[in-house]
Amino acid sequence: MTQALCPVTSSFYDLSGANTMALASTADMVVKFSDEAQIDTFVTQYSESMPLLVLSGGSNVLLPSVLHATVLLPVMRGIEVIAQTAEYVDIEVMAGENWHDLVVYTVSQGWYGLENLALIPGLTGAAPVQNIGAYGVQLEDCLRYVRAYHLPTKHWQQLSLTECQFGYRDSLFKREPNTWLISRVGFRLHTDPSNVSVDYGDVKNVAQHYAQGQGRTTYAPVDVMQAIIDIRQQKLPDPKQLPNCGSFFQNPIISCEQFASLKETYPHIVGYPMPDSTIKVAAGWLIERAGLKGQGVAPIATHDKQALVLTNHAPYQATQADVAKAQDYIVRRVYAQFGIKLTREPIWVNADGTIGLDEHAV
Repeated sequence: MTQALCPVTSSFYDLSGANTMALASTADMVVKFSDEAQIDTFVTQYSESMPLLVLSGGSNVLLPSVLHATVLLPVMRGIEVIAQTAEYVDIEVMAGENWHDLVVYTVSQGWYGLENLALIPGLTGAAPVQNIGAYGVQLEDCLRYVRAYHLPTKHWQQLSLTECQFGYRDSLFKREPNTWLISRVGFRLHTDPSNVSVDYGDVKNVAQHYAQGQGRTTYAPVDVMQAIIDIRQQKLPDPKQLPNCGSFFQNPIISCEQFASLKETYPHIVGYPMPDSTIKVAAGWLIERAGLKGQGVAPIATHDKQALVLTNHAPYQATQADVAKAQDYIVRRVYAQFGIKLTREPIWVNADGTIGLDEHAV
């Protein structure tokens, strides 16, 4: 039997390029895993002298300037078909696969369900942590299971959809940080090209435009994907060009009564009814209506095309503390005007590798 190679280990590692917000950050130690066997090898040798931080593509985290922790980076690759029928295909995707590339690949294969989640930055292993979602679709809609290493008990587990305990931008993995090291994710995707979700924003119109450009009378999943890409590119900055960590604030959920009251003063307020009779309000609309589009506390500011995104105008120099100042400013301004408290979406990492609470909020 072939013995597993040890994972790649580096000390005093610069993480400035390993987070899409491009915050200045260094870690005492980084360990990269290219296969699952390396995880077992590492755990048997780990002395527990330093806390652990599980980090994926760095697209939804805010890192401290100095991180006194051992950072675990799962970079294993691979996509495998597990089962296939005329109606669906089950695939298993390794944690290190680029998320957007996965979406494009599945649509090209005629496997549908992820097209609305195109152009979301990050790796597949991080997707269940946040239960990523966009344009009316959540990751949980297609997910079947997650295989992960439970660090406290040093055992592998395969968690079902129910066991993942998904909520809005929430999951078991997010509520138990640095406990689970996700290695692979299982999805069930359908093969019916007429089954698409286009009822969010301007997706339907843009998708129809793409379909007509290809000589089709109605849109297909590939048109929906292209519509999502087009819409996102027009509104959202490329992290490689202007560092950011995607949507910075969650869309707040308020009561129907509060929404009705606000609508009397702001008739154009954007809200979406939820199954429990509450209303999900567009955080970007609140920020923009508060006069904060393109504003912030230098060098951190909201994007001038999408107020929901905070951007870093001093890449590799700005720090976590700079982000906190800008967040405080925006949260307080929105609360003062609308009485709605915005909640940060990216994960706040403390200097010791623990995950911080949303302490910078009203």
